[in-house]
Amino acid sequence: MKRVVLDTNILIAGLRSRNGASFAVLRLVAMRLLRPLVSTALFLEYEAVLKRPEQYAAHRFSLSQIDQMMAEFAALSEPVDVHFVWRPQLSDPKDEMVLEAAINGRADALVTHNIGDFSAAGRFGLKIVTPAELLEGMRG
Repeated sequence: MKRVVLDTNILIAGLRSRNGASFAVLRLVAMRLLRPLVSTALFLEYEAVLKRPEQYAAHRFSLSQIDQMMAEFAALSEPVDVHFVWRPQLSDPKDEMVLEAAINGRADALVTHNIGDFSAAGRFGLKIVTPAELLEGMRG
């Protein structure tokens, strides 16, 4: 089973549309074919972003439904303790917690729609992929 860190934009896109690669990635998590790695900070970021009014307007899930989904996501995830912090590495400070979870958790990949935001990850030997690239790699 591949162990991956999902950028917040993967959860957002996956909940907004059932037609895209992000939703397919979330389905693989639900089917236990992918194991997401999460730090406490990253998990709290997921929850906070999914509960923003503009996100609620787009995905139409209630706060209790988001809580239930996140409880299920937590049960399917592997917790990561962040022992080493390498800040700053990235241009966006909010992406640092995603990178730290991936490095500390020794992820097989970090999955994001914004590959360019994680250009510094190469120095850690971390594979950065889009959801479509992850899906293609799992088929092959």
